[in-house]
Order: sequence, then structure tokens, then C-alpha cells
Amino acid sequence: MISIEIASVTEIMRSVARGIVLPRFRRLADGEIREKNPGDLVTIADTEAEEALTGELLALLPGSRVVGEESVAKNPRLLESLSADGPIWILDPIDGTGNFVKGSRKFAMVVALVIGGRTVQGWILDPLPDVVTVAELGGGVWRDGRRLSICAEGGIGAMTGSVGPRFRDGLAEAVGALVWQRSAAHDYLGLCGNELQFAYFHRLHPWDHAAGTLMYAEAGGHGALLSGEAYRPLPGQTGLLLASDRQSWDALRPLILC
Repeated sequence: MISIEIASVTEIMRSVARGIVLPRFRRLADGEIREKNPGDLVTIADTEAEEALTGELLALLPGSRVVGEESVAKNPRLLESLSADGPIWILDPIDGTGNFVKGSRKFAMVVALVIGGRTVQGWILDPLPDVVTVAELGGGVWRDGRRLSICAEGGIGAMTGSVGPRFRDGLAEAVGALVWQRSAAHDYLGLCGNELQFAYFHRLHPWDHAAGTLMYAEAGGHGALLSGEAYRPLPGQTGLLLASDRQSWDALRPLILC
């Protein structure tokens, strides 16, 4: 199995964040922000960071391909390559662009290495504290040299979860608390760090979930589509529920479906 040195990708991400993303945080000019679709923002930092990441990662792994959020916005057919057998980098240069534009600290950079439709390595960089969470298939998930693991304690009534407004009605009275961070990366960081005990995502863009689902599985959490099928970083899927254990997942699923 192809495996890339974790530190090599980490340094590339940190370099791009320091050189392109962070200098524009809370310093964007009006002409550096636009809408790809209604309510879906992109900035010059997104596009330049993805270009830089693409060049560095292709050089790091010759023969690989890249599927990035901003490149797919220009050419949606790039998603078709995700089912190929060769190595593919999936990128989100700034997850939580809306937060980034507003000056909120809840944004991150995400990279995943996918082979044969399966994520084998994943990275999430939280740029402001400069903290990287990394995972490797079969090798666990790590942050600052510490292996992370899910602590499954108590029932869903004590749980905090991240769920968008459309899917809260059946959950509000049954769980401890609900949040909505508008950043899938920060949801995964919270899940792996036990600040969150569950999360539900309806729309499943591969760049939002390829790295995070590997991390959560390696930490010991349970994640699956509402159909019960395993998530794979491919287009056309919807409805991903993650919970600290299978029992909690089974209890939460009907509350989301109702």
C-alpha cells in the first residue's frame, strides 16, 4: 500500500497556511471574496492555497491526481476520478470559508490520500493554533504526539452533537446539547477530542469527510450512512451519522429520520 511520510504533508500544509491563508485572515479586500453559488463563498486565499497544495502534493507523489474543492467548482467531472485505482489527493484548502470571511477562528485545512476509493491517510490543520491532527489506516489518529481515542460514556441524553438546523427537530429534546460550527473539519476535531459525541452531515462533499471519517474510525468511533452502508469518499452519497459507539448511533438514527 502506498503511504506518504506524515511529516512531509504536514510541513507542506503549514507552509501554505503561513504563506497564503493566515496573511489574509481578517484582511480580505472586497474584491477577494466572491460567491460560487448563492451562499457559497470562495476567497483568493482558497484558490491560491489549493494551487500551492496541488503543486507540492503532486511532486511529493508522482503519478497521483488531485481533487480539490475549488478545482471541482470549475470542472465537476473531476469527481469521476475518485473511483480510479491510483492515488488521489482530496483537498479542502479552507474548510469553513464562511467563517474565515467573517473573521471566525473556526476554519481549517484538510488533506486526504485516497486509493481505490478508500482513505488511507488524512490531515486536518487548525492554522491559528498551528495544531495538526493526522491519521493513517490501521495506525490510529494522533495530535501533538498523543493518540486520540473515543470515550463512550452515558446515553444520548448527555451527548453534545453537531447538526444543521434542518435536522434538529427530533433531536432537540433527546440529547444534551446541539451546536453548528459551519466547519466539518472542526466537527471532526471535536469528535476525535471528545468535545462532541455525535454529528450528522446531510450533504457529503468528499473534501469535507475523506480525512475526518478515517480519523473518527481510527479513534474508535462509529460512522455510517443512514442506510447503514459504510461511507466512502465518492460523489452521490447523502446522510452520514457519526456517534461514539454503535448503540448510540442506533438510538440517534430514528431521531434524525423522523
